[in-house]
Amino acid sequence: MAVSEPIIANDRDLGDSDLGQRLSRTWRQPKGLWGWLSNTDHKALGLRFMVTAFIFFLLGGILAAIMRLQLSRPENSLLGPDLYNQIFTMHGSTMIFLFAVPMMFQGFGVYVVPLMCGARNIAFPRLNTFSYYLYLGGALVLWGGLLTNTGPDVGWFAYVPLSGPQYSPGHRSDIWSQMITFTEVSALGVAVCLATTILRHRAPGMTLNRMPIMLWEKLVLSMMVIFAMPAVMVASGLLLLDRLVGTQFFNPAEGGDVLLYQHLFWFFGHPEVYIIFLPGAAIVSTVVSCFSRRRIFGYTPIVVSVVATGFIGFGVWVHHMFATGLPQLSESFFTAASLMIVIPTAVQFFCWVATIWNGKLQMRLPMLWCFGFFFEFLIGGLTGVMLGSVPVDTQVHDTYFIVAHFHYVLIGGALFPMFAGIYFWFPKMVGRMPDETLGKWHFWLFLIGFNATFFTMHFLGLRGMPRRVYTYSPDMHWNWMNVLASSGVVFMTAGLLVFLVNVLRSKRLGRIAGNNPWGDSGLEWNTSSPPPAYNFLHPPTVNGRDALWDALPNQPVVVGMRDDIRETLVTHSLDANPQHKDEDPGPSIWPFLSALAVSATFVGSIFTPWAVPIGATPVIVTLIGWLWPRGHSPSPLRREDVWQH
Repeated sequence: MAVSEPIIANDRDLGDSDLGQRLSRTWRQPKGLWGWLSNTDHKALGLRFMVTAFIFFLLGGILAAIMRLQLSRPENSLLGPDLYNQIFTMHGSTMIFLFAVPMMFQGFGVYVVPLMCGARNIAFPRLNTFSYYLYLGGALVLWGGLLTNTGPDVGWFAYVPLSGPQYSPGHRSDIWSQMITFTEVSALGVAVCLATTILRHRAPGMTLNRMPIMLWEKLVLSMMVIFAMPAVMVASGLLLLDRLVGTQFFNPAEGGDVLLYQHLFWFFGHPEVYIIFLPGAAIVSTVVSCFSRRRIFGYTPIVVSVVATGFIGFGVWVHHMFATGLPQLSESFFTAASLMIVIPTAVQFFCWVATIWNGKLQMRLPMLWCFGFFFEFLIGGLTGVMLGSVPVDTQVHDTYFIVAHFHYVLIGGALFPMFAGIYFWFPKMVGRMPDETLGKWHFWLFLIGFNATFFTMHFLGLRGMPRRVYTYSPDMHWNWMNVLASSGVVFMTAGLLVFLVNVLRSKRLGRIAGNNPWGDSGLEWNTSSPPPAYNFLHPPTVNGRDALWDALPNQPVVVGMRDDIRETLVTHSLDANPQHKDEDPGPSIWPFLSALAVSATFVGSIFTPWAVPIGATPVIVTLIGWLWPRGHSPSPLRREDVWQH
């Protein structure tokens, strides 16, 4: 059943311009460099995560183009083996650790989740600020290594013993190991912020059964990050100890085990696939419902599928280790798990198709990217089922078939939904509409280039071309397929240039968007575009799963919040009933200083273990300044003082 046009309440409808002015003064951020460094507004930090991650995506894409240029003809001398290994490692590390998770999970989540919850800011805003600067520090350390010819050269996975002290002297692997620590601590911090926001800062009336699909996916993702990221941090930490302190965790001659590293790494690595995919699926669920003009079909099955994916994703990691000689019983178990995890994703696909089938489809620009996602991720999923078979995986392991598969999964599952999300929330972020014509050029150029590059790699892999090699012999007859794969990069580059032109042009000259240009049902569209510093004049309430579509003509709002201090509403985790008011800590320079101290300690530990005890003092001092009591305590709310029509 299609829904009618949404009922939208904005600040002008609610009146009280004096209240808006007082809130603007209370929630304003300092200006200048000091204000930039001390900003704790979730919208500003979300945009920073997205812009920074996209810059590193472009840098990683440049490295990919250089690799394709090197492989476009046999025995090419453009790159030597050492530089190729650095570029190969930097490309993978940048795309996985500096782009995909920061963009899809952290950037979109930090910006959108508080608005979807009806909150005035993210929970633990200073921790959120600290997480951004720590992520930025790790990214600069990694790329600083490349620019000084000390970039890591052992692959984005850094398998031992190749990355160990015997085969990788110097500090290249150390830089990679510490970059992992930087980025994963950042992801853990954001996960805590998002999970707490979803559980404790939802609008009154937004029970667990009324949460948007996006919030369910972000909650499950946060839990996955909290359980998965420590595994790779342990792996990189033990590797660093082997290299710098002389421990023997991964040295078989001294009782260590090289496969222990792979188990730790892939216990993170396969949940990481779904940490990247599920944000894209959340965007698709939101966009499909909006442009089909109906409620999402199968709300409960989608939620159950998301939760099931979060659990099963932790039982598939040996899928990546079939060629290591594990017992057949173990391989059989993980083959079954690899096939089982397809089911929750298939349920979501069915619900999306059913939503479109029974709706009134509007083929706008975000929806176009969703259809691209359907096509690309389906190919990646089907090849993933093939690789769940041990005999098939053994034959194509370490060939370009694997490269094609995971690019279809990661780019099809993350990049296409990412562009859908950017175009969808672009009006909310900047207040202007994107150009539809330029957006379509961007879509078709990128779609053609992506398939020309990566679909061809399936056949390169089946013909035996190994991955991670910098050149090949002319008599292998891979030349024409490598030329075709490299030509696709030209189309993708052209598409990205069109996208950048579209963003910069629309930001200045695009049509004024208004509060809710797409007619969506989420609470983020119940405020101005872009939102004010305090997000909502009066914190909203919710009457159903689709907040704006289910809103009453006299939908109540929350009153009783002070306007002279930054107050936020804390609600019950299950039923979202108001519990008390808490104070937002406001702007602070201490999270930046703390991130600076932690970063200096991490970087110093690459060269000497004494950096850890020496760096402990500034870290403790900055944490004291960060956590110093504010002098206010949570104030209770009486139910009769909360609601107003």
